[in-house]
Formats: sequence, C-alpha cells, structure tokens
Amino acid sequence: MSHDFPPGSVWLVGAGPGDPDLLTRKAERLLAAADIVFYDALVGPGVLALVPAGTEMVSVGKRSGRHSKDQVSINVLIATAAKAGKRVVRFKGGDPSIFGRSTEEIDHLAAQGITVRICPGITAASAAAASGGASLTLRGLARKLTFVTAHARAGEALELDWTALAAPDATLAVYMGRAAAAEVARNLIAAGRAPDTPVMVAVNVSLPTERILRGRLSALAFLVETISDRDPSLLLIGEAVASRTLETVEETGFVSSRFASVGGD
Repeated sequence: MSHDFPPGSVWLVGAGPGDPDLLTRKAERLLAAADIVFYDALVGPGVLALVPAGTEMVSVGKRSGRHSKDQVSINVLIATAAKAGKRVVRFKGGDPSIFGRSTEEIDHLAAQGITVRICPGITAASAAAASGGASLTLRGLARKLTFVTAHARAGEALELDWTALAAPDATLAVYMGRAAAAEVARNLIAAGRAPDTPVMVAVNVSLPTERILRGRLSALAFLVETISDRDPSLLLIGEAVASRTLETVEETGFVSSRFASVGGD
C-alpha cells in the first residue's frame, strides 16, 4: 500500500480537464489505493472509469444553479469517512487549488486532526490552450497570465478589477465564463482593452465533444450564443491566443474542422 496514503487520511486530487490521458500518474496511483472517492460534477466520465471496481464512489457534484451538496455537507462527509479509517480521495476537476474550494476542506479536516494532502492536476486553461494550438504567454506581448472566475452569486454583480485585467500585455483566463461573456467583454473594453483583442472560447475542454471558438473581444457575446449552459466553458483573452494559419494548424496535427471563428482574427 502507498506509504503516503495511510488509513484515515485524505488526498485532494486533481482530475484534470476530462481526458483520462491527461490524468497524472500520481493521481492514478492514489485512486488505486483509495477506499472511497468523493467526486465533482466536472470530473470526466473517462477519468471516473479509472477508479477500480469495488471502490466506493460518492457524487458531490456542484454545478452553477444545481448543487447536489453544499460545501459544509461535503466537508462533513469527507471527515466522517476519514475518521472511519478509510483512505479518502476528494476528486476535483482540473486542479484542486484553482477555484476548487480546497481551502475550506483543508481547514475543516486539519481542525479535526486529519492528514490532508494535495495532488495537482492540469487546469482547464492549460488544456484549452493546448487544444487550440496556442500559448498562454507570448514573449514581448503577453508577459502576464491571470486566472479569474466569472461565477457570482445570484443577483450579485461581477466584482473584478477591470482596469488591471484590461492590461494589453496579459492573457486573461476566465473560468465559468459563458454566462458572463457579454459583461466581461463590455467591462474590459470600457477599461481600455482593444475591441479587436483575440479571444478563444473552449467548450468541454479535452473531451470528445470539445469545441474551440475564436473571434474578437467585441464579438464575445455573440460567440457564446450557441453554447449550452450545461457545457463547461472557458474564455481566453489576449494576443497569445490569436488564431493560427490553417497551414500551421495542419502541421501540428489539429483538425481544422474543430475550429470556428467569429468576428475575424
């Protein structure tokens, strides 16, 4: 049995963006050793299929507007399983430490004397850039990379530092950005970001149903109109994600039919 996974301990494990080939070897090892796995809604079915038969699996998925468990209840479930002497994996989509509420769970478990560790995963922004044949940074043009979430409580405004986010030498990755796309574009342009700034919208990143949509910041609201609210979407904004020529796309092995463009590039 794994020396770093004794009974009664917890690992917060990053499941990556959904493609089982993007799961880390460490994550797969921890899954093999677990007695129980608490998994999120964004953990891909192909990744869940790697959990060994006989391992107890509990869905605690939370999607915008459709929460199966509140965070306090999830904390209690994880702690109860660990106190029962089980090896517990808390399986989170992407990387546990990027908009994954890891701190709440770590604090709750640590307060009860339960050992908890983190196994990082590939976050959606990295996977989206890879699928789009783009870089998240670009020498001379994109020296900064900022991750933000566009998720806000119902009825609340999206409170972000738009002036800082509109810096022309940065790439902006907006998680859970579909519903707020129009607001994001409007505020960035008002704060000084050029309307023709390249944008890339990644839908169902790394899954067989993945789509990559490209256009300009001024057309972002139109770009997301065909995306269902059931499909996780990520916005990438900045010069680094400008679309590549067809010849370059073909040379790197990407299938051109996966790419759509709106508003020009």
